[in-house]
Amino acid sequence: MSLAIVYTRAQVGVTAPLVTVEVHLSNGLPGFTIVGLPETAVKESKDRVRSALLNSHFEFPQRRITVNLAPADLPKEGGRFDLPIALGILAASEQIPATLLEKTEFIGELALSGELRRIRGCIPAAIACHTDKRALVVPTLNASEASLCRSANLFIASNLLQVCAHLHQRESLKSPQKLSWYEPTYEKDLAEVRGQLQARRALEIAAAGGHNVLFFGPPGTGKSMLASRLPSILPPLNEDEALEVASVKSVASQHNGADWLVRPFRSPHHTASAIAMVGGGTQPRPGEISLAHRGVLFLDELPEYPRQVLEVLREPLENGHICISRANGRVDYPANFQLVAAMNPCPCGYFNDGSDRCRCTPAQVSRYRDKISGPLLDRIDLHVQVSAIPLADIQDKPDGEKSANVRKRVMQTYSRQMSRQQKNNAGLNGAELNSQCQLGQDEKNLLAQAMQKLNLSVRAYDKIRRVARTIADMDNSDKIRCQHISEALGYRQLDRELVQ
Repeated sequence: MSLAIVYTRAQVGVTAPLVTVEVHLSNGLPGFTIVGLPETAVKESKDRVRSALLNSHFEFPQRRITVNLAPADLPKEGGRFDLPIALGILAASEQIPATLLEKTEFIGELALSGELRRIRGCIPAAIACHTDKRALVVPTLNASEASLCRSANLFIASNLLQVCAHLHQRESLKSPQKLSWYEPTYEKDLAEVRGQLQARRALEIAAAGGHNVLFFGPPGTGKSMLASRLPSILPPLNEDEALEVASVKSVASQHNGADWLVRPFRSPHHTASAIAMVGGGTQPRPGEISLAHRGVLFLDELPEYPRQVLEVLREPLENGHICISRANGRVDYPANFQLVAAMNPCPCGYFNDGSDRCRCTPAQVSRYRDKISGPLLDRIDLHVQVSAIPLADIQDKPDGEKSANVRKRVMQTYSRQMSRQQKNNAGLNGAELNSQCQLGQDEKNLLAQAMQKLNLSVRAYDKIRRVARTIADMDNSDKIRCQHISEALGYRQLDRELVQ
């Protein structure tokens, strides 16, 4: 047989479209041609494949070899096609049987010795293979991440010879060990935060409802400390969410297989560019907002970020995904993250802290705060002031409540939301919001007065209703009461300062 067909997977964003590798051997002068929009790394695979076959003691056909990667209009990149191309050549030259090639897909980069190297984007390929009811052979170095797709039929191989022995049915490939379910552990605990009862309460509300939160106050009051402990009280990822997070990490080559049920926590430096935040490149890679998918994106010293960087967060905060368009294509990445930000009240940080240390003029304070646009501030549900605590209170107070205890309450509130609407309160929109956040006449009047006094937007109105719904859920209340509205309004402190 001079024609062989092998199945593999490309990588486009967090999806893995099917690629059919067609290998044809024909008469004529020896040559090796790869067609189907291959980029440089794919074109160079012919040299890696040739050396890998010879060093694995196979015969390299001295014929004209044509490899077609279909569909022809899908750009192909990386070394992931090395293994299927090598197997196609062996099958076309009848050195291996083609009986198992129809039910199995192959992915892997070949070393010159025939060893299989790690590839990125393994998890989306495993998910796609499971959907199409095919087995997938991956390099052993990808075993830990591929095993996250526990329902997929996976095999791991260290070199080309092991794959060929499997196809000859002489020695079966091993399957990776399925990862067991476990209770996530956290290095940082909320008990280390002393005092700051209002900020701790706001953090619990944010965790229970998936709300965005902004901490502002003088330096050293615990803003960053509070934000870094948010993951320890968030509900753990379920299996589907864990696969989504792992897929993004796999595409970005950042997956290590450990703590796969822990929500991600990303904290980019304020010098990060807009491209680093949203993702990009010739072949678009995920940025910080996608790497924080289903987790927390923490922006410390928020006004220090360039205005352009902050403004790119507006659409993902509303839509939960980011679309990156380039000349050679368009890629969608998930970006359903929880934004936590921290800032000082003025450039020196000590404005209105009860001391005389601040020497900032009103114009300087105004310019500093104007770095955060109104539309972005509107998308943040909770604005929480974190005031300085006297040293005596810190020394005399015992450790705060542990994260485990807070997480139990958060889980109860979260379960209440999931059973009622199958999503957290921050994700309510349109008809869902009107249905789940109905207000009585007293509550409507209270909120209407606050809207008029604080000059709030309709978006802020909806944010307040979502937060009030979360507070009501924490109180095991089926209806939103006036006290819930009042507490939700209490977390719009920057809105109050802007109208003063």
